[in-house]
Amino acid sequence: MTGYLLDTDCSVYAMLGTHPSLRVRLAKREPGEVAISAISFAEIVMGENLGYPPDRKVIEDFVSVVPILPFDEAAALAYAKMPFKRARFDRLLAAHALSIGATVITNSEADFADVPGLTVENWTI
Repeated sequence: MTGYLLDTDCSVYAMLGTHPSLRVRLAKREPGEVAISAISFAEIVMGENLGYPPDRKVIEDFVSVVPILPFDEAAALAYAKMPFKRARFDRLLAAHALSIGATVITNSEADFADVPGLTVENWTI
């Protein structure tokens, strides 16, 4: 059961090996307990296509261990109830997390602060 969804920033940090505290906390989790949303995966691959790290091989290795969860009908319905502002990827991720009862792991807590009922943790500190 997935309890945590990694935001794009923490997914990239994990792939690049930055933020040792994040790596330690991820290593303590059971397989499948941490995942990424198809939304974050899209953002990561879009960045790679634009020349940002990590490269495709690193991304493929990462998602061979950390599952990608599909953004489904329940997530879409949760998104429709979101308070809107900039950063639509963040809103989609928040809706996905709410729809499955997961905690968002991010280094950008302020981007999610106004989402009612969403649990957010920063594992980089």
